[in-house]
Amino acid sequence: MVFGTKSETLERLKERVTEAIVLPQLQFAVGEWRMNQAGVLERLRKLPWAGQPLIVRSSAAGEDGAEASLAGRYDSVLDVHGEGEVILAVHSVIASYPQQDGALHHVFIQPMLADIASSGVAFSANPNNGGHYIVINYDDSSGASDSVTAGTGGGLKTYYYFKGSPEPPAEPLDRVIALIRELEAILMTSRLDIEFAFDTAGRLYLFQARPLAAVCEPADMREQTELLQRIHDKVEQGQQRQPYLFGSKTVYGVMPDWNPAEIIGVRPRPLALSLYKELVTDSIWAYQRSRYGYQNVRSFPLLIDLGGVPYIDVRVSFNSFLPRELDAALSEKLLNYYMERLIANPKHHDKVEFEIIFSCFTFDLDRQLSGLLEHGFDPAELEQLAQCLKELTNHIIGPNNGLLRSDLERIDELEARRAIIMDSSLDKVSQIYWLLEDCKRYGTLPFAGLARGGFIAVQLLRSLVAIDILSDTDYQHYMSSLETVSSRISQDYSELDKQSFLDKYGHLRPGTYELCSPRYDEAPEQYFAFELSQNSSDKPDKPSFSLSLAQYRRIQALLLEHGLLGGDVLQLFDFLKTAIEGREYSKFVFTKSLSEALRLFGEVAAEYGISKEEAAYANILVIKRAYESDGDLRSLLHSSIEEGKRRHKATLQLELPPLITKPADVWRFSYPECEPNYITLREATGRVVFPEDERDRFKGSILLLPSADPGYDWIFSTGIAGFVTMYGGANSHMAIRAGELSIPAVIGAGEVLYQRCSQAELLTIDCAGKQMRIIR
Repeated sequence: MVFGTKSETLERLKERVTEAIVLPQLQFAVGEWRMNQAGVLERLRKLPWAGQPLIVRSSAAGEDGAEASLAGRYDSVLDVHGEGEVILAVHSVIASYPQQDGALHHVFIQPMLADIASSGVAFSANPNNGGHYIVINYDDSSGASDSVTAGTGGGLKTYYYFKGSPEPPAEPLDRVIALIRELEAILMTSRLDIEFAFDTAGRLYLFQARPLAAVCEPADMREQTELLQRIHDKVEQGQQRQPYLFGSKTVYGVMPDWNPAEIIGVRPRPLALSLYKELVTDSIWAYQRSRYGYQNVRSFPLLIDLGGVPYIDVRVSFNSFLPRELDAALSEKLLNYYMERLIANPKHHDKVEFEIIFSCFTFDLDRQLSGLLEHGFDPAELEQLAQCLKELTNHIIGPNNGLLRSDLERIDELEARRAIIMDSSLDKVSQIYWLLEDCKRYGTLPFAGLARGGFIAVQLLRSLVAIDILSDTDYQHYMSSLETVSSRISQDYSELDKQSFLDKYGHLRPGTYELCSPRYDEAPEQYFAFELSQNSSDKPDKPSFSLSLAQYRRIQALLLEHGLLGGDVLQLFDFLKTAIEGREYSKFVFTKSLSEALRLFGEVAAEYGISKEEAAYANILVIKRAYESDGDLRSLLHSSIEEGKRRHKATLQLELPPLITKPADVWRFSYPECEPNYITLREATGRVVFPEDERDRFKGSILLLPSADPGYDWIFSTGIAGFVTMYGGANSHMAIRAGELSIPAVIGAGEVLYQRCSQAELLTIDCAGKQMRIIR
């Protein structure tokens, strides 16, 4: 069987498909309608379903073609009643057709399917990367037949099923997959795009079948199967008990703890991935946690590379949040509870410290811990956990321990050491080596400590809101009152000349670890309109923050009650300010060393005729090998790049879930629903723009960003009304920044919601109502 027009294909399939029902139809050419409208209506009257609600559908020449589907190009009219509405609907469909080839266009009418339980679209290959996946987008909440194609459904979901999977697909989508396999055999193609629906009686209907247009080069099926099998086996190993760790099993996620999806993306090139591992997740992260009073897990890498996708080993992460003094039996019990809670609530994978685990003392901790009583914990265990968290938090926030102060001193030392390296006569390889070594010891290590302090500071502030000492407005005003490096950028942009501004901020880049992401000083016009900045008088007033006497006394009483800081409220707010501002400052400083190392790496590659685009596939460990041996750097680079390109090609064609909770998830999964983080209580409406769009389109717009990477700080000088990120946490740099500037933002919208927003032209962000609305 061969494809015809939309209506012809369905008519040919009607008697051959057994896995689904194809609704009856009345088909006619545009010319027939124009010449004999009465005759067409007479034919319709004779059909047994003519008195039902109808759908009048397009079937144009060239629609549903192998080269282009023209999906959504032409009108279809739903829920049509009576001949008068049929006539209007047919005219509407015909009016949407192009004038040429008019005689080849058709229209068809079908009964409107009632009692829809779910509907969707399924591809028999991944059109975006050529992976051998059946991809099903469906909506089981709206009861409409076109909610997926129109993008209007509130419960849109995406399911991936690898064609070589040894695991059966989930019900009832297994029937859609069976339908696709049947259609592949009938139509003799592995590239299909179908529309379907289930009614409330469980019957499956086929609405459309067409060639899947513009599919990428298909992956090698054998290689992809072998890669997924290796990943499956690695995940299976994680289900076993691990010596020196609490918890009976693990899960893997791209967002819990150090958020690799937010910082380097879910498919980073090898240089960015290896840098992130070297500077943060191999050992630095664990050393800092241990130093601050948590469990010592220094020998465990936090980030696991699964097919080139960076996953956090959640068991290792959760162990690192246990207070060191906590009883072993209670630690084991807590770890298993945390893991099961995350598995049961995958939507919290990007906010585990807010929704899953207890990692510090807060003023509402007793209320939060009380929920553990329903999960087999007794009051004595709750008391022990609360006491350990209180002691740990007191250790961190107490000025006598000097943790934050010493971390800030190390950050300042990094500035001096970087100047020494850059002014030295060292060769470039040696400069890169020492920039990165110093960046670990004097950059990311203290940054990790200050980031921990910053998180605890925000948690303490939020708990004061939770117990009604501070209001939401108080919280927003306090965050806006802080003087962070980030808050200086907009002010300096309007006050400094171009060169002075770039001297101060030129090292920043949107992809902090990405070689191919230009620094501000490498492509200033890409990020800023300096000719406009000096004329800008838009300097938003910082809201003031102060405590009332009643608030002061209540906080003082709380500190005394819990034995914190000797009841000194000023010391508490000094900690809050130092921690939150210090986190942003330390990030700003350590990224200078990283950015310089990346710049030099690009120069070294260029000396061997290697472009930045090629060099981004190398592993940073080639620098270490070249520094500590007489190895040939040209050979080392080319070998590393070749291997990196091979692995990254496989990564690009891979689909894995953001949270892997069991080995079977490697073969089949649904994207979990996410709970976005709404920043501020404000609302904004604007046209949707992207980072690569022209800067003159940004003012008053809603900007969509793939991540909350701090290198995107330039966006705040463009006059945007608000922004949305796919990944990012409530405590991320961009969340803090949006709060400072009172810009409504949605941080960590998740893959499904972000993709929906990216198809919109006009979008509203309602942070107080915690919703986004597609206007058009």
